[in-house]
Amino acid sequence: MPAHLFRTPFVVLFSALIACVAAPLCQAADNAATVALHNLQDGDWEWQLHEFPEFATAIGDPRYNDRLSDQSAAAVSRRKLHQQAFRKTLRAIDVSQLQGQDSISAQILLSNAKRDDQLDRLYGDLPFSAADDWMTLSQMEGIHLNLPALMKSAPFDTVADYDHYLARLAALPEHLSQLTARMQAGMRSGWMPPAEPLQRLPEQLATHLESDPQKAILYRPFLKFPTTFSTAQQQRLRDAGRAAIGQYVVPSFTRLQRFVIEQYLPACRTELAASKLPGGAAYYQAMIVNQTTTNLSPTEIHQLGLREVARINAEMDATMRSTGFKGDRAAFQQYINTDPQFTFVRGSDMLTRYRDIAKRADAELPRFFAELPRLPYGIRPMEAYEGDNAAHYTSGSAAAGRAGYFEANVNNPTKSTWYGMEALVMHEAVPGHHLQISRQQELQGLPEFRKYGGFNAYAEGWALYAESLGSELGFYTDPYSKFGQLAGEMWRATRLVIDTGIHAFGWTRAQAIVYKEINAAASHEEAVAEIDRYIVWPGQALGYKLGELRIKALRAKAERELGARFDLRRFHNAVLDNGALPLDVLDQQIALWIAQQKKAT
Repeated sequence: MPAHLFRTPFVVLFSALIACVAAPLCQAADNAATVALHNLQDGDWEWQLHEFPEFATAIGDPRYNDRLSDQSAAAVSRRKLHQQAFRKTLRAIDVSQLQGQDSISAQILLSNAKRDDQLDRLYGDLPFSAADDWMTLSQMEGIHLNLPALMKSAPFDTVADYDHYLARLAALPEHLSQLTARMQAGMRSGWMPPAEPLQRLPEQLATHLESDPQKAILYRPFLKFPTTFSTAQQQRLRDAGRAAIGQYVVPSFTRLQRFVIEQYLPACRTELAASKLPGGAAYYQAMIVNQTTTNLSPTEIHQLGLREVARINAEMDATMRSTGFKGDRAAFQQYINTDPQFTFVRGSDMLTRYRDIAKRADAELPRFFAELPRLPYGIRPMEAYEGDNAAHYTSGSAAAGRAGYFEANVNNPTKSTWYGMEALVMHEAVPGHHLQISRQQELQGLPEFRKYGGFNAYAEGWALYAESLGSELGFYTDPYSKFGQLAGEMWRATRLVIDTGIHAFGWTRAQAIVYKEINAAASHEEAVAEIDRYIVWPGQALGYKLGELRIKALRAKAERELGARFDLRRFHNAVLDNGALPLDVLDQQIALWIAQQKKAT
């Protein structure tokens, strides 16, 4: 399924008037190019929903809630042919005849096509593509994590909803067999992940091997039914749920776990670098382009990261000194990570604090945005089976009647500190992911693929920029919270150094862990989990800092060129109100907005 679905994958504000100023939504009479583009993008959107039913469910389209995507080699080959034909038709459209949002849509699609072509060439005839990745399973993502997330996204309002879910569980054995076959293709062709980061995988898969069906994660919908269901209906569904867990879920995950332990992990690489995969250095560069929508080289990114680390280190030292602490940074970080005054006893106390921060942030938003999304959000605890994985945002859907959620990790409260919580709310909830993603879904005049699409550098860059807005919003008023914000920024700056270090410059895992511990106020356990993430997701961690720096540079440019006419609320909407964009397209749209503001009275 599309990689962005479960990462945060992966939205926006302003008045209709300003949106029209930034990129006119009202088109002249449709010309041949406009008609061709609309037919192409609308047809491809429907094709995507049909091919990736999990994605359709996540965005609130219920038509395919009874199935899982076909992950067979034949299906991947069919999809590659479709995508190649789509790109050929797209390139035949005379984009010079397009206007407003149609012009932006064409730029986005052509940008996507160029990146997908790169991967197609690298994969050749193998059963992999941009939409069907060679790495189907890791400690960070895969069916063991995606299926519970899909369960949360699916409706359970009618008996038919439950029957659709049961049909999905029945399809699980074939689906896992297809994914296993793709992993075997990776083993034969050399497209294999490093072994060390995947050592947690068998334990994660074991969460689906619960011997008592009623305690299984995927049985949860059958623990509570709508009050409109009859007693007989409830009993039938409970029986069917228990049978599905015993007949489909446990046996299929048992086979997958056995395959991973006995065959896949022993065949994994000892080398860490993505540039050592069959695609070589070109593959890592393709990952950089995909994840950052820039053409920066590993060397350029590495050097930028070193400069950012030095700058933020100086700010962290100054903030530490403002607390009156007498020791060095290492001692200070040990102090604030372990002293009981900074940690929690109960997860419920963490949730209360997160919710208090979010409520205070909500009240400040109108000062920074001309128009806010209507979709609400909540803060809820991550599941226990997710362990120490990072907190994250799960997008909502107005169409499905589902709010967005900041999923807070409160699994180990005694090891969790409060000094970074304000920045985390800014990032995951508002004015970060929730505000951006929910607004994007509500924009009028955008085709569907743009309401639900995303770009890593744009989305994560906006969320990191949102963290930096915390001071203007009235947060980080004590030095410890300010240190927490800087530590979060440092966390992302070190990614530029470490990701490129691992995948282009021969860094070892131990070297990367130590660098993270020294510079990013990370405990050893946090550093290990983070480095293993970079290893299995080459390039993904680069998007945060590169996106944030680009947005900050655009803001500085707008402030400089507009002077007293600069309006921060309108600038934020100019960034957001075309939906997620590649960074070069964002540059163009902000340049256009600045020019239009200069002409405005």
